[in-house]
Amino acid sequence: MDVNETLNALTQRLPDLPSELRKAGTYLLENAGLIGLQSARSMARDAQVKPNTLVRLSKELGFTGYDQLREPFKARLANASDSFSDQVTDRAVHLQSMHEVGDMSGLHRQMASACTNNTQQFFDHHGHESLQAAAQTVLQASSVFVLGVGIANVFAKNFAYIASMAMDNVIELPKEGTLPIDGMARAKAGDVLLAVTFKPYRREVMEAVAEALRQGVEVIGISDSPAAPHLANAKHRFVVPTETPQFFTSTVALMAFMETLAAYIIAASDSDVVESIERFHQRRHELGIYLNEQTN
Repeated sequence: MDVNETLNALTQRLPDLPSELRKAGTYLLENAGLIGLQSARSMARDAQVKPNTLVRLSKELGFTGYDQLREPFKARLANASDSFSDQVTDRAVHLQSMHEVGDMSGLHRQMASACTNNTQQFFDHHGHESLQAAAQTVLQASSVFVLGVGIANVFAKNFAYIASMAMDNVIELPKEGTLPIDGMARAKAGDVLLAVTFKPYRREVMEAVAEALRQGVEVIGISDSPAAPHLANAKHRFVVPTETPQFFTSTVALMAFMETLAAYIIAASDSDVVESIERFHQRRHELGIYLNEQTN
């Protein structure tokens, strides 16, 4: 198995593993960049498990041992380009210190590098097949629920707004004055829930996803870690890099994903969708919503 296949297999198996193996698996998923660098003893120490636990976990995934599991990760490191600046423990203090020493050009470089690398890493990890498959799932759904709270809310809203120009079955969650789980009250098999949450994971999103799965709804899960609980039973799983020199989660790659998924949906749609978008904009012109630049 290559790196992506190994991480996907571990993500699928994680909920059913014994507690110690699950603890080790969670650590590997959240620190996948270290697998090719550190020995089993070192990784086990940091994960607070015994080295043999990593061996047992590797065998659960079909490998002969941890060394074989590490091979594709070591190969990827050998071919990888340099990543952006190391994580800063206290990012707010780091930003202020850069200002104090007059190194705002350094901050500019770090921010540009983070935005570029996050987006590139996302597209390197998720090929067109995974995006195309998710788009088909959306197009075949009876209803499409789009859920994001906190920092993810504005991106869920934007995706629902764009998608609703072409489709009349897109429902943004949560509705004002309600909880996300309320939106699942009438959800049923044949529907799709697109759910976004980053660490620390939002409880209301997890509750909505659990209820959706109980009702036979297919889930498209999006997070910054393959160990995110709502990705475990999702039909489609997307891990969005969020690294940044600043103290807020970077959402550049999330926006790129949402825009790209919307593009795949439009590309795979029939001519009725194109006509729906044209009618949408024509109606807005007729209502005077858009400024007529030719009018004095």
